[in-house]
Amino acid sequence: MDVSNDADRLQTLLYSSYSTDTVRQMERPLLDDGVPLMRMAASATAQVTMSLLDDEDLPIENARVTVLAGAGNNGGDGLYAGAELANEGAQVTAIAVGRSLHEEAFRAFVHAGGRVLVLDSAADIPGCTSGFSAGEAGERLQAAVEYARSSHVVLDAMTGIGAAGALRGIAGTLAASIGVDGDLPDKPALPDNEPSADLPLVVAIDVPSGVGVDDGSLPGPYIPADATVTFGAMKPCAMVPPASYACGRVTLVDFGFDIDDAVPFAEMTDGDFVSDSIRLPRLADGKYSRGVVGLVTGSARYPGAAILSARAAARTNAGMVRYLGPQRAQDMVLSALPEAVLGKGRVESWVVGSGVPSAGDETGEDDAQRVTIAALLEHYALHETDDEMNARALAMPPIVVDAGALDLLPNRVVPQVVVTPHAGELAVLLNRLDGDGVEAVSRQQVEANPLRSALRAHELTGATVLLKGAVTIVVGPDGDGGDRIILSGRAPAWMATAGSGDVLAGMLGALMAQQDGLLTDDPALVPEVAAAAAYTHGLAGAIASKSEQRGWCCPRLYGHATRHSANAIGHPIVATDVIAAIPQAFDELIR
Repeated sequence: MDVSNDADRLQTLLYSSYSTDTVRQMERPLLDDGVPLMRMAASATAQVTMSLLDDEDLPIENARVTVLAGAGNNGGDGLYAGAELANEGAQVTAIAVGRSLHEEAFRAFVHAGGRVLVLDSAADIPGCTSGFSAGEAGERLQAAVEYARSSHVVLDAMTGIGAAGALRGIAGTLAASIGVDGDLPDKPALPDNEPSADLPLVVAIDVPSGVGVDDGSLPGPYIPADATVTFGAMKPCAMVPPASYACGRVTLVDFGFDIDDAVPFAEMTDGDFVSDSIRLPRLADGKYSRGVVGLVTGSARYPGAAILSARAAARTNAGMVRYLGPQRAQDMVLSALPEAVLGKGRVESWVVGSGVPSAGDETGEDDAQRVTIAALLEHYALHETDDEMNARALAMPPIVVDAGALDLLPNRVVPQVVVTPHAGELAVLLNRLDGDGVEAVSRQQVEANPLRSALRAHELTGATVLLKGAVTIVVGPDGDGGDRIILSGRAPAWMATAGSGDVLAGMLGALMAQQDGLLTDDPALVPEVAAAAAYTHGLAGAIASKSEQRGWCCPRLYGHATRHSANAIGHPIVATDVIAAIPQAFDELIR
Protein backbone atom coordinates (compact mmCIF):
# COMPACT_ATOMS: atom_id res chain seq x y z
CA MET A 1 0.00 0.00 0.00
CA ASP A 2 1.67 3.19 -1.21
CA VAL A 3 0.83 6.09 1.10
CA SER A 4 1.84 9.19 -0.82
CA ASN A 5 1.58 11.86 1.90
CA ASP A 6 0.83 12.39 5.57
CA ALA A 7 -2.89 12.98 5.00
CA ASP A 8 -3.20 9.73 3.04
CA ARG A 9 -1.23 7.88 5.70
CA LEU A 10 -3.46 9.11 8.53
CA GLN A 11 -6.59 8.28 6.52
CA THR A 12 -5.27 4.77 6.00
CA LEU A 13 -4.45 4.39 9.70
CA LEU A 14 -7.92 5.48 10.75
CA TYR A 15 -9.84 3.33 8.26
CA SER A 16 -7.70 0.17 8.17
CA SER A 17 -7.15 -2.50 10.80
CA TYR A 18 -4.17 -4.82 11.02
CA SER A 19 -3.70 -8.28 12.48
CA THR A 20 -1.68 -8.70 15.65
CA ASP A 21 1.18 -10.29 13.71
CA THR A 22 1.31 -7.32 11.34
CA VAL A 23 1.23 -4.85 14.24
CA ARG A 24 4.15 -6.62 15.89
CA GLN A 25 6.11 -6.49 12.65
CA MET A 26 5.46 -2.75 12.33
CA GLU A 27 6.45 -1.94 15.92
CA ARG A 28 9.63 -4.06 15.94
CA PRO A 29 11.88 -1.49 14.15
CA LEU A 30 10.81 1.19 16.63
CA LEU A 31 11.50 -1.03 19.63
CA ASP A 32 14.90 -1.94 18.19
CA ASP A 33 15.67 1.78 17.89
CA GLY A 34 14.77 2.30 21.54
CA VAL A 35 11.60 4.32 20.97
CA PRO A 36 9.80 4.38 24.35
CA LEU A 37 6.48 3.04 23.06
CA MET A 38 5.26 1.95 26.50
CA ARG A 39 5.79 5.37 28.01
CA MET A 40 4.09 7.00 25.00
CA ALA A 41 1.13 4.66 25.34
CA ALA A 42 0.83 5.30 29.07
CA SER A 43 1.01 9.06 28.71
CA ALA A 44 -1.73 9.07 26.08
CA THR A 45 -3.91 6.81 28.25
CA ALA A 46 -3.47 9.10 31.25
CA GLN A 47 -4.37 12.17 29.19
CA VAL A 48 -7.49 10.52 27.74
CA THR A 49 -8.52 9.42 31.24
CA MET A 50 -8.13 12.92 32.64
CA SER A 51 -10.17 14.28 29.75
CA LEU A 52 -12.97 11.84 30.57
CA LEU A 53 -12.89 12.86 34.22
CA ASP A 54 -13.00 16.50 33.19
CA ASP A 55 -16.08 15.79 31.05
CA GLU A 56 -17.72 14.38 34.18
CA ASP A 57 -16.61 17.40 36.28
CA LEU A 58 -14.52 15.13 38.48
CA PRO A 59 -11.25 16.76 39.62
CA ILE A 60 -8.29 14.43 39.20
CA GLU A 61 -7.27 14.90 42.83
CA ASN A 62 -10.65 13.50 43.94
CA ALA A 63 -10.63 10.56 41.55
CA ARG A 64 -10.34 6.91 42.58
CA VAL A 65 -8.69 4.89 39.84
CA THR A 66 -8.36 1.11 39.63
CA VAL A 67 -5.79 -0.45 37.30
CA LEU A 68 -6.51 -4.06 36.35
CA ALA A 69 -2.92 -5.03 35.62
CA GLY A 70 -1.83 -8.16 33.82
CA ALA A 71 1.66 -9.59 33.91
CA GLY A 72 2.73 -8.51 30.41
CA ASN A 73 3.40 -5.31 28.53
CA ASN A 74 -0.28 -4.35 28.54
CA GLY A 75 -0.15 -4.40 32.33
CA GLY A 76 2.99 -2.26 32.10
CA ASP A 77 1.12 0.31 30.01
CA GLY A 78 -1.57 0.40 32.69
CA LEU A 79 0.88 0.77 35.58
CA TYR A 80 2.76 3.61 33.90
CA ALA A 81 -0.56 5.34 33.15
CA GLY A 82 -1.61 4.79 36.77
CA ALA A 83 1.66 6.33 37.93
CA GLU A 84 1.01 9.44 35.85
CA LEU A 85 -2.49 9.75 37.27
CA ALA A 86 -1.16 9.28 40.82
CA ASN A 87 1.39 12.02 40.19
CA GLU A 88 -1.53 14.28 39.23
CA GLY A 89 -3.18 13.59 42.58
CA ALA A 90 -5.48 10.64 41.88
CA GLN A 91 -5.85 7.78 44.36
CA VAL A 92 -4.70 4.79 42.29
CA THR A 93 -4.81 1.10 43.19
CA ALA A 94 -3.50 -1.65 40.94
CA ILE A 95 -5.12 -5.07 41.08
CA ALA A 96 -2.55 -7.64 39.98
CA VAL A 97 -4.41 -10.39 38.15
CA GLY A 98 -1.33 -12.51 37.45
CA ARG A 99 1.73 -13.76 39.29
CA SER A 100 4.01 -10.91 38.27
CA LEU A 101 4.00 -7.33 37.06
CA HIS A 102 6.16 -5.45 34.56
CA GLU A 103 9.17 -4.62 36.75
CA GLU A 104 10.01 -1.07 35.63
CA ALA A 105 6.39 -0.01 35.41
CA PHE A 106 5.73 -1.51 38.85
CA ARG A 107 8.60 0.49 40.37
CA ALA A 108 7.33 3.71 38.76
CA PHE A 109 3.82 2.99 40.00
CA VAL A 110 4.89 2.38 43.61
CA HIS A 111 7.20 5.42 43.53
CA ALA A 112 4.20 7.57 42.51
CA GLY A 113 2.28 6.35 45.56
CA GLY A 114 0.16 3.67 43.91
CA ARG A 115 -1.10 0.76 45.97
CA VAL A 116 -1.20 -2.87 44.87
CA LEU A 117 -3.65 -5.66 45.66
CA VAL A 118 -2.44 -9.15 44.75
CA LEU A 119 -5.04 -11.81 43.92
CA ASP A 120 -2.93 -14.86 43.07
CA SER A 121 -1.48 -16.57 46.14
CA ALA A 122 1.45 -17.85 44.02
CA ALA A 123 2.40 -14.33 42.91
CA ASP A 124 5.98 -13.14 43.23
CA ILE A 125 5.71 -9.35 43.35
CA PRO A 126 8.26 -7.44 45.46
CA GLY A 127 6.85 -6.07 48.71
CA CYS A 128 3.48 -7.76 48.25
CA THR A 129 2.00 -10.55 50.33
CA SER A 130 1.64 -13.98 48.74
CA GLY A 131 1.10 -17.56 49.87
CA PHE A 132 -2.26 -16.75 51.41
CA SER A 133 -5.01 -19.32 51.85
CA ALA A 134 -7.75 -20.15 49.40
CA GLY A 135 -10.24 -18.48 51.72
CA GLU A 136 -8.25 -15.27 51.78
CA ALA A 137 -7.83 -15.44 47.99
CA GLY A 138 -11.63 -15.45 47.66
CA GLU A 139 -11.93 -12.51 50.05
CA ARG A 140 -9.29 -10.57 48.10
CA LEU A 141 -11.09 -11.24 44.82
CA GLN A 142 -14.39 -10.01 46.28
CA ALA A 143 -12.67 -6.93 47.67
CA ALA A 144 -11.08 -6.25 44.26
CA VAL A 145 -14.48 -6.43 42.51
CA GLU A 146 -16.09 -4.12 45.06
CA TYR A 147 -13.20 -1.66 44.90
CA ALA A 148 -13.28 -1.54 41.10
CA ARG A 149 -17.05 -1.03 41.08
CA SER A 150 -16.75 1.88 43.51
CA SER A 151 -13.98 3.58 41.53
CA HIS A 152 -14.45 6.55 39.26
CA VAL A 153 -12.27 4.99 36.54
CA VAL A 154 -11.11 1.47 35.77
CA LEU A 155 -8.04 1.15 33.53
CA ASP A 156 -8.38 -2.24 31.84
CA ALA A 157 -4.83 -3.48 31.31
CA MET A 158 -5.34 -7.19 31.93
CA THR A 159 -4.67 -8.50 28.43
CA GLY A 160 -3.28 -7.03 25.24
CA ILE A 161 -3.07 -8.18 21.66
CA GLY A 162 -1.28 -11.38 22.65
CA ALA A 163 -4.32 -12.90 24.34
CA ALA A 164 -6.37 -15.50 22.48
CA GLY A 165 -9.58 -17.30 23.40
CA ALA A 166 -11.83 -16.75 26.37
CA LEU A 167 -10.49 -15.25 29.58
CA ARG A 168 -9.98 -17.81 32.31
CA GLY A 169 -8.89 -17.93 35.93
CA ILE A 170 -8.73 -14.69 37.90
CA ALA A 171 -8.94 -12.51 34.77
CA GLY A 172 -12.07 -14.33 33.61
CA THR A 173 -13.72 -14.05 37.02
CA LEU A 174 -12.95 -10.34 37.23
CA ALA A 175 -14.28 -9.73 33.73
CA ALA A 176 -17.48 -11.66 34.47
CA SER A 177 -17.96 -9.76 37.75
CA ILE A 178 -17.07 -6.25 36.56
CA GLY A 179 -18.04 -6.57 32.90
CA VAL A 180 -20.14 -9.05 30.95
CA ASP A 181 -20.13 -12.83 30.93
CA GLY A 182 -20.23 -13.56 27.20
CA ASP A 183 -23.45 -11.76 26.24
CA LEU A 184 -23.54 -9.45 23.24
CA PRO A 185 -23.52 -5.70 23.96
CA ASP A 186 -27.03 -4.42 24.57
CA LYS A 187 -27.21 -0.65 24.87
CA PRO A 188 -29.02 2.21 23.14
CA ALA A 189 -27.38 3.41 19.93
CA LEU A 190 -26.02 6.90 20.69
CA PRO A 191 -23.98 9.20 18.43
CA ASP A 192 -20.19 9.18 18.52
CA ASN A 193 -20.00 6.29 21.02
CA GLU A 194 -20.40 8.76 23.86
CA PRO A 195 -19.24 7.32 27.22
CA SER A 196 -22.07 6.65 29.61
CA ALA A 197 -22.45 8.80 32.69
CA ASP A 198 -22.43 5.67 34.83
CA LEU A 199 -19.38 5.13 37.02
CA PRO A 200 -16.90 3.64 36.88
CA LEU A 201 -15.80 4.78 33.47
CA VAL A 202 -13.82 1.98 31.84
CA VAL A 203 -10.77 2.86 29.74
CA ALA A 204 -9.40 -0.11 27.80
CA ILE A 205 -5.68 -0.01 27.11
CA ASP A 206 -5.07 -1.02 23.48
CA VAL A 207 -8.00 -3.50 23.42
CA PRO A 208 -10.76 -4.43 25.89
CA SER A 209 -9.89 -7.55 27.83
CA GLY A 210 -11.73 -10.67 26.65
CA VAL A 211 -12.50 -9.68 23.05
CA GLY A 212 -11.30 -11.63 20.02
CA VAL A 213 -8.58 -9.24 18.89
CA ASP A 214 -8.22 -10.62 15.36
CA ASP A 215 -11.78 -11.70 14.60
CA GLY A 216 -14.01 -9.33 16.54
CA SER A 217 -15.67 -12.12 18.50
CA LEU A 218 -16.70 -12.21 22.15
CA PRO A 219 -15.61 -15.73 23.17
CA GLY A 220 -16.37 -15.38 26.89
CA PRO A 221 -16.30 -12.85 29.73
CA TYR A 222 -15.13 -9.40 28.66
CA ILE A 223 -15.07 -5.84 29.95
CA PRO A 224 -16.97 -3.34 27.77
CA ALA A 225 -15.12 -0.04 27.56
CA ASP A 226 -16.40 3.51 27.57
CA ALA A 227 -13.18 4.46 25.81
CA THR A 228 -10.37 2.49 24.22
CA VAL A 229 -6.91 3.96 23.71
CA THR A 230 -5.24 1.87 21.01
CA PHE A 231 -1.63 2.15 19.93
CA GLY A 232 0.17 2.31 16.59
CA ALA A 233 -2.61 0.98 14.38
CA MET A 234 -6.21 -0.12 14.59
CA LYS A 235 -6.78 -3.75 15.53
CA PRO A 236 -9.60 -5.75 13.93
CA CYS A 237 -11.60 -5.84 17.17
CA ALA A 238 -11.99 -2.06 17.00
CA MET A 239 -13.80 -2.39 13.65
CA VAL A 240 -15.31 -5.87 13.47
CA PRO A 241 -18.55 -6.54 15.38
CA PRO A 242 -19.54 -7.45 17.98
CA ALA A 243 -16.22 -6.63 19.69
CA SER A 244 -16.26 -3.18 18.08
CA TYR A 245 -19.45 -2.41 20.01
CA ALA A 246 -17.53 -3.08 23.25
CA CYS A 247 -14.73 -0.58 22.51
CA GLY A 248 -16.65 2.63 23.16
CA ARG A 249 -15.01 5.78 21.88
CA VAL A 250 -11.68 4.84 20.30
CA THR A 251 -8.56 7.03 20.39
CA LEU A 252 -5.66 6.02 18.15
CA VAL A 253 -2.15 6.92 19.25
CA ASP A 254 0.03 7.21 16.15
CA PHE A 255 3.47 5.71 16.75
CA GLY A 256 4.65 6.47 13.22
CA PHE A 257 4.45 2.92 11.90
CA ASP A 258 5.64 2.37 8.34
CA ILE A 259 2.46 1.08 6.70
CA ASP A 260 3.58 1.21 3.06
CA ASP A 261 4.11 -2.55 2.86
CA ALA A 262 1.52 -3.57 5.44
CA VAL A 263 -1.60 -5.29 4.14
CA PRO A 264 -4.72 -4.39 6.16
CA PHE A 265 -6.74 -7.21 7.63
CA ALA A 266 -9.97 -5.27 7.12
CA GLU A 267 -10.87 -1.88 5.68
CA MET A 268 -13.68 0.47 6.67
CA THR A 269 -15.49 2.42 3.97
CA ASP A 270 -15.73 6.19 3.86
CA GLY A 271 -17.09 8.69 1.35
CA ASP A 272 -13.90 8.80 -0.73
CA PHE A 273 -13.88 5.01 -1.00
CA VAL A 274 -17.49 4.95 -2.14
CA SER A 275 -17.20 7.69 -4.75
CA ASP A 276 -15.01 5.44 -6.89
CA SER A 277 -18.02 3.16 -7.46
CA ILE A 278 -20.27 5.94 -8.73
CA ARG A 279 -20.30 6.36 -12.50
CA LEU A 280 -21.01 9.95 -13.44
CA PRO A 281 -23.19 10.40 -16.54
CA ARG A 282 -21.35 11.17 -19.77
CA LEU A 283 -22.27 13.40 -22.67
CA ALA A 284 -22.75 10.47 -25.05
CA ASP A 285 -24.79 8.39 -22.59
CA GLY A 286 -28.14 6.82 -23.26
CA LYS A 287 -30.25 4.81 -20.86
CA TYR A 288 -28.54 1.55 -21.81
CA SER A 289 -24.99 2.80 -21.40
CA ARG A 290 -25.81 3.98 -17.87
CA GLY A 291 -26.75 0.41 -16.91
CA VAL A 292 -29.93 -1.63 -16.81
CA VAL A 293 -30.95 -3.43 -13.62
CA GLY A 294 -33.06 -6.57 -13.95
CA LEU A 295 -35.29 -7.35 -10.97
CA VAL A 296 -36.90 -10.65 -10.07
CA THR A 297 -38.22 -9.41 -6.74
CA GLY A 298 -41.55 -9.35 -4.97
CA SER A 299 -44.25 -11.96 -5.35
CA ALA A 300 -48.00 -12.32 -5.30
CA ARG A 301 -47.84 -12.60 -1.52
CA TYR A 302 -45.15 -9.95 -0.91
CA PRO A 303 -45.43 -7.35 -3.69
CA GLY A 304 -44.08 -4.46 -1.62
CA ALA A 305 -40.48 -5.62 -2.01
CA ALA A 306 -40.81 -5.27 -5.77
CA ILE A 307 -41.72 -1.61 -5.40
CA LEU A 308 -38.97 -0.89 -2.89
CA SER A 309 -36.23 -2.60 -4.87
CA ALA A 310 -37.36 -1.02 -8.14
CA ARG A 311 -37.60 2.52 -6.78
CA ALA A 312 -34.26 2.17 -4.96
CA ALA A 313 -32.52 0.92 -8.10
CA ALA A 314 -33.98 3.73 -10.20
CA ARG A 315 -32.77 6.33 -7.71
CA THR A 316 -29.25 4.86 -7.56
CA ASN A 317 -27.93 6.20 -10.86
CA ALA A 318 -29.10 3.40 -13.16
CA GLY A 319 -30.29 4.12 -16.69
CA MET A 320 -33.24 1.75 -16.60
CA VAL A 321 -35.04 -0.75 -14.39
CA ARG A 322 -36.46 -3.94 -15.93
CA TYR A 323 -38.96 -5.85 -13.80
CA LEU A 324 -40.08 -9.49 -13.99
CA GLY A 325 -42.83 -10.68 -11.68
CA PRO A 326 -46.50 -11.58 -11.20
CA GLN A 327 -49.25 -9.33 -12.54
CA ARG A 328 -50.16 -7.78 -9.20
CA ALA A 329 -46.54 -6.82 -8.53
CA GLN A 330 -46.14 -5.53 -12.10
CA ASP A 331 -49.14 -3.24 -11.70
CA MET A 332 -47.85 -1.91 -8.39
CA VAL A 333 -44.35 -1.34 -9.73
CA LEU A 334 -45.64 0.60 -12.74
CA SER A 335 -47.88 2.66 -10.49
CA ALA A 336 -44.96 3.57 -8.22
CA LEU A 337 -42.35 3.77 -11.01
CA PRO A 338 -43.85 4.39 -14.45
CA GLU A 339 -40.31 4.50 -15.87
CA ALA A 340 -39.89 0.75 -15.24
CA VAL A 341 -39.92 -1.67 -18.18
CA LEU A 342 -41.62 -5.05 -17.87
CA GLY A 343 -40.38 -8.37 -19.20
CA LYS A 344 -37.14 -9.92 -20.38
CA GLY A 345 -34.38 -8.05 -22.16
CA ARG A 346 -30.91 -6.64 -21.84
CA VAL A 347 -29.53 -6.17 -18.32
CA GLU A 348 -26.14 -5.30 -16.81
CA SER A 349 -27.01 -6.74 -13.40
CA TRP A 350 -29.69 -8.78 -11.68
CA VAL A 351 -31.37 -8.51 -8.29
CA VAL A 352 -33.32 -11.58 -7.18
CA GLY A 353 -35.12 -12.82 -4.08
CA SER A 354 -36.29 -9.71 -2.20
CA GLY A 355 -39.90 -10.37 -1.19
CA VAL A 356 -39.83 -13.86 -2.69
CA PRO A 357 -41.01 -16.66 -0.34
CA SER A 358 -38.37 -19.14 0.77
CA ALA A 359 -38.73 -22.90 0.61
CA GLY A 360 -39.98 -22.95 4.20
CA ASP A 361 -42.83 -20.59 3.38
CA GLU A 362 -46.16 -22.33 2.78
CA THR A 363 -46.39 -20.76 -0.71
CA GLY A 364 -42.70 -21.05 -1.50
CA GLU A 365 -42.43 -24.23 -3.53
CA ASP A 366 -45.06 -23.24 -6.11
CA ASP A 367 -44.09 -19.57 -6.43
CA ALA A 368 -43.39 -18.61 -10.06
CA GLN A 369 -40.67 -16.17 -9.01
CA ARG A 370 -38.72 -19.01 -7.41
CA VAL A 371 -38.87 -21.02 -10.62
CA THR A 372 -37.49 -18.05 -12.59
CA ILE A 373 -34.75 -17.39 -10.05
CA ALA A 374 -33.67 -21.04 -9.85
CA ALA A 375 -33.30 -21.18 -13.63
CA LEU A 376 -31.32 -17.93 -13.68
CA LEU A 377 -28.97 -18.95 -10.86
CA GLU A 378 -28.05 -22.17 -12.66
CA HIS A 379 -26.20 -20.00 -15.18
CA TYR A 380 -23.89 -18.85 -12.35
CA ALA A 381 -23.06 -22.36 -11.08
CA LEU A 382 -19.52 -23.71 -11.31
CA HIS A 383 -18.97 -27.36 -12.21
CA GLU A 384 -15.86 -29.42 -11.52
CA THR A 385 -15.77 -31.09 -14.94
CA ASP A 386 -17.42 -28.67 -17.37
CA ASP A 387 -15.04 -25.92 -18.45
CA GLU A 388 -17.41 -24.61 -21.12
CA MET A 389 -20.24 -24.04 -18.64
CA ASN A 390 -17.80 -22.47 -16.17
CA ALA A 391 -16.61 -20.04 -18.83
CA ARG A 392 -20.21 -19.03 -19.51
CA ALA A 393 -20.83 -18.57 -15.79
CA LEU A 394 -17.78 -16.32 -15.45
CA ALA A 395 -19.11 -14.14 -18.27
CA MET A 396 -22.52 -13.60 -16.63
CA PRO A 397 -23.46 -10.12 -15.37
CA PRO A 398 -23.24 -9.57 -11.59
CA ILE A 399 -26.24 -10.63 -9.54
CA VAL A 400 -27.57 -9.83 -6.06
CA VAL A 401 -29.09 -12.85 -4.31
CA ASP A 402 -31.29 -11.73 -1.45
CA ALA A 403 -33.81 -13.15 1.04
CA GLY A 404 -36.04 -15.82 -0.55
CA ALA A 405 -33.48 -16.65 -3.24
CA LEU A 406 -30.70 -17.65 -0.82
CA ASP A 407 -31.92 -21.22 -0.51
CA LEU A 408 -31.79 -21.50 -4.34
CA LEU A 409 -28.09 -20.62 -4.50
CA PRO A 410 -26.02 -23.38 -6.18
CA ASN A 411 -23.26 -24.89 -4.05
CA ARG A 412 -20.46 -23.17 -5.99
CA VAL A 413 -20.86 -19.95 -7.94
CA VAL A 414 -18.77 -17.25 -9.58
CA PRO A 415 -17.59 -14.29 -7.44
CA GLN A 416 -19.83 -11.73 -9.17
CA VAL A 417 -22.68 -13.38 -7.27
CA VAL A 418 -23.33 -11.26 -4.16
CA VAL A 419 -25.40 -12.84 -1.39
CA THR A 420 -26.97 -10.41 1.09
CA PRO A 421 -28.18 -12.31 4.17
CA HIS A 422 -28.85 -11.10 7.66
CA ALA A 423 -27.58 -13.25 10.54
CA GLY A 424 -30.54 -15.64 10.59
CA GLU A 425 -30.45 -16.18 6.83
CA LEU A 426 -26.71 -16.79 6.91
CA ALA A 427 -27.16 -19.45 9.60
CA VAL A 428 -29.68 -21.25 7.37
CA LEU A 429 -27.35 -20.99 4.37
CA LEU A 430 -24.37 -22.34 6.30
CA ASN A 431 -26.40 -25.25 7.64
CA ARG A 432 -27.50 -26.17 4.13
CA LEU A 433 -24.02 -25.97 2.63
CA ASP A 434 -21.95 -27.19 5.57
CA GLY A 435 -24.38 -29.55 7.24
CA ASP A 436 -22.80 -32.99 6.80
CA GLY A 437 -21.33 -34.00 10.13
CA VAL A 438 -21.10 -30.38 11.29
CA GLU A 439 -23.00 -29.07 14.29
CA ALA A 440 -25.86 -26.81 13.27
CA VAL A 441 -25.15 -23.08 13.30
CA SER A 442 -27.64 -20.82 15.07
CA ARG A 443 -28.44 -17.19 14.42
CA GLN A 444 -26.93 -16.40 17.82
CA GLN A 445 -23.65 -18.02 16.80
CA VAL A 446 -23.51 -15.95 13.62
CA GLU A 447 -24.15 -12.80 15.65
CA ALA A 448 -21.40 -13.77 18.09
CA ASN A 449 -18.84 -14.26 15.32
CA PRO A 450 -20.17 -12.68 12.11
CA LEU A 451 -16.80 -12.36 10.42
CA ARG A 452 -15.99 -16.03 10.77
CA SER A 453 -19.47 -16.88 9.46
CA ALA A 454 -19.13 -14.60 6.44
CA LEU A 455 -15.69 -15.98 5.64
CA ARG A 456 -17.04 -19.51 5.85
CA ALA A 457 -19.92 -18.73 3.49
CA HIS A 458 -17.49 -17.19 0.98
CA GLU A 459 -15.21 -20.21 1.28
CA LEU A 460 -18.05 -22.67 0.70
CA THR A 461 -19.81 -20.89 -2.16
CA GLY A 462 -17.21 -18.67 -3.84
CA ALA A 463 -19.80 -15.87 -3.75
CA THR A 464 -19.12 -12.41 -2.43
CA VAL A 465 -20.87 -12.23 0.95
CA LEU A 466 -22.53 -9.08 2.29
CA LEU A 467 -23.64 -9.80 5.86
CA LYS A 468 -26.04 -7.07 6.93
CA GLY A 469 -25.80 -5.43 10.33
CA ALA A 470 -25.04 -2.18 12.16
CA VAL A 471 -21.57 -2.82 10.79
CA THR A 472 -22.04 -4.62 7.48
CA ILE A 473 -19.33 -7.14 6.61
CA VAL A 474 -18.35 -7.78 3.00
CA VAL A 475 -16.07 -10.71 2.15
CA GLY A 476 -14.93 -11.38 -1.39
CA PRO A 477 -11.87 -12.16 -3.52
CA ASP A 478 -8.82 -9.90 -3.33
CA GLY A 479 -7.55 -10.75 -6.81
CA ASP A 480 -4.48 -12.57 -5.49
CA GLY A 481 -6.09 -15.78 -4.32
CA GLY A 482 -6.99 -14.46 -0.89
CA ASP A 483 -9.94 -12.81 0.81
CA ARG A 484 -10.72 -9.13 1.06
CA ILE A 485 -12.70 -7.87 4.04
CA ILE A 486 -14.44 -4.50 3.74
CA LEU A 487 -16.72 -3.08 6.41
CA SER A 488 -19.38 -0.40 6.37
CA GLY A 489 -20.63 1.15 9.59
CA ARG A 490 -22.40 4.24 8.24
CA ALA A 491 -25.99 3.17 8.91
CA PRO A 492 -27.89 4.48 11.94
CA ALA A 493 -29.79 1.95 14.04
CA TRP A 494 -33.08 3.52 12.88
CA MET A 495 -32.59 1.55 9.63
CA ALA A 496 -33.53 -1.70 11.33
CA THR A 497 -36.97 -1.50 9.77
CA ALA A 498 -39.07 -3.54 7.37
CA GLY A 499 -38.07 -3.18 3.73
CA SER A 500 -34.65 -1.69 4.42
CA GLY A 501 -32.95 -4.79 3.00
CA ASP A 502 -35.06 -4.60 -0.15
CA VAL A 503 -33.85 -1.04 -0.68
CA LEU A 504 -30.23 -2.13 -0.22
CA ALA A 505 -30.65 -4.93 -2.77
CA GLY A 506 -31.99 -2.51 -5.37
CA MET A 507 -29.22 0.00 -4.69
CA LEU A 508 -26.53 -2.66 -4.95
CA GLY A 509 -27.95 -3.93 -8.22
CA ALA A 510 -27.89 -0.40 -9.64
CA LEU A 511 -24.31 0.28 -8.55
CA MET A 512 -23.19 -2.99 -10.12
CA ALA A 513 -25.07 -2.27 -13.35
CA GLN A 514 -23.20 1.00 -13.89
CA GLN A 515 -19.70 -0.52 -13.75
CA ASP A 516 -19.36 -0.97 -17.55
CA GLY A 517 -18.71 -4.71 -17.28
CA LEU A 518 -15.69 -4.29 -15.00
CA LEU A 519 -17.06 -6.63 -12.31
CA THR A 520 -17.20 -9.54 -14.73
CA ASP A 521 -13.69 -8.78 -15.99
CA ASP A 522 -12.24 -8.20 -12.50
CA PRO A 523 -14.21 -9.93 -9.70
CA ALA A 524 -11.88 -8.38 -7.10
CA LEU A 525 -13.87 -5.16 -7.62
CA VAL A 526 -17.12 -6.81 -6.55
CA PRO A 527 -16.56 -6.47 -2.77
CA GLU A 528 -15.67 -2.79 -3.25
CA VAL A 529 -18.97 -2.07 -5.00
CA ALA A 530 -20.91 -4.15 -2.47
CA ALA A 531 -19.39 -2.18 0.41
CA ALA A 532 -20.04 1.08 -1.44
CA ALA A 533 -23.72 0.16 -1.72
CA ALA A 534 -23.91 -0.59 2.00
CA TYR A 535 -22.31 2.77 2.81
CA THR A 536 -24.57 4.73 0.45
CA HIS A 537 -27.60 2.92 1.87
CA GLY A 538 -26.52 3.87 5.38
CA LEU A 539 -25.83 7.47 4.40
CA ALA A 540 -29.30 7.77 2.88
CA GLY A 541 -30.75 6.37 6.10
CA ALA A 542 -28.77 8.87 8.15
CA ILE A 543 -30.09 11.73 6.00
CA ALA A 544 -33.66 10.45 6.23
CA SER A 545 -33.54 9.97 10.01
CA LYS A 546 -31.46 13.12 10.63
CA SER A 547 -29.21 10.95 12.81
CA GLU A 548 -25.50 11.26 13.54
CA GLN A 549 -25.51 7.81 15.13
CA ARG A 550 -23.83 5.03 13.18
CA GLY A 551 -22.61 1.47 13.67
CA TRP A 552 -18.96 2.53 13.65
CA CYS A 553 -17.41 5.88 14.45
CA CYS A 554 -14.05 6.99 13.12
CA PRO A 555 -11.47 6.93 15.94
CA ARG A 556 -10.10 10.13 17.36
CA LEU A 557 -6.44 10.70 16.58
CA TYR A 558 -4.52 11.47 19.75
CA GLY A 559 -2.90 14.87 19.68
CA HIS A 560 -5.00 16.14 16.78
CA ALA A 561 -7.95 18.49 16.93
CA THR A 562 -11.22 16.57 16.95
CA ARG A 563 -14.26 17.68 15.02
CA HIS A 564 -17.31 17.06 17.14
CA SER A 565 -20.53 16.02 15.45
CA ALA A 566 -23.92 17.51 16.22
CA ASN A 567 -24.68 14.32 18.17
CA ALA A 568 -28.21 14.14 16.81
CA ILE A 569 -29.92 10.90 17.78
CA GLY A 570 -32.48 11.30 14.98
CA HIS A 571 -35.96 9.87 14.56
CA PRO A 572 -37.76 6.77 13.22
CA ILE A 573 -37.99 6.18 9.48
CA VAL A 574 -39.48 3.69 7.04
CA ALA A 575 -37.84 2.19 3.97
CA THR A 576 -39.46 4.64 1.56
CA ASP A 577 -37.83 7.48 3.50
CA VAL A 578 -34.44 5.94 2.71
CA ILE A 579 -35.27 5.84 -1.00
CA ALA A 580 -36.30 9.49 -0.95
CA ALA A 581 -32.92 10.42 0.57
CA ILE A 582 -30.80 8.56 -2.02
CA PRO A 583 -30.36 11.60 -4.32
CA GLN A 584 -29.08 13.73 -1.43
CA ALA A 585 -26.69 10.92 -0.45
CA PHE A 586 -25.35 10.92 -4.01
CA ASP A 587 -24.99 14.68 -3.89
CA GLU A 588 -22.82 14.42 -0.77
CA LEU A 589 -20.71 11.60 -2.21
CA ILE A 590 -20.15 13.29 -5.57
CA ARG A 591 -19.23 16.58 -3.97
